[in-house]
Amino acid sequence: MSDEVSRRGPARDAAVVVARDGQSLVAILTADFPRHGGEFLFLPGGRREDGESPQQCAQRELQEETGITARRWQPLGAYAITLESTARIHLFQARDLTLGPQQLTPTEEDFKLSWWPMADAITAATEGRFLLPAGPLALLLAERAG
Repeated sequence: MSDEVSRRGPARDAAVVVARDGQSLVAILTADFPRHGGEFLFLPGGRREDGESPQQCAQRELQEETGITARRWQPLGAYAITLESTARIHLFQARDLTLGPQQLTPTEEDFKLSWWPMADAITAATEGRFLLPAGPLALLLAERAG
């Protein structure tokens, strides 16, 4: 059993979503991460809950963090989170969006939603403005998928 598993229990799969509106703008979240030195960009996503499929997790996280629901979903792949963990991160693209209110938890209260052209989001990824690697990977895969 790894130190990570013994401290926090078994790792859970996660999902990350590239939500694109009718003009192909991408839903991007920003928040301050003081431990990492400031404000960073990220895509909606989070850990799976018991009994959820990866897509159900993606749908729930998208709605909670952005207020968005989507009618079309496209899987973009699943990848190991780390070499030491069996947990996977499932990437999705969401289209045909409907906007509603965010349903943020107390730890998410500072999440700010904005809409970016895909090219600008990818440029931000190449500039290191995303804290976690799943967002940039999902953006590149979604851009390639069209």
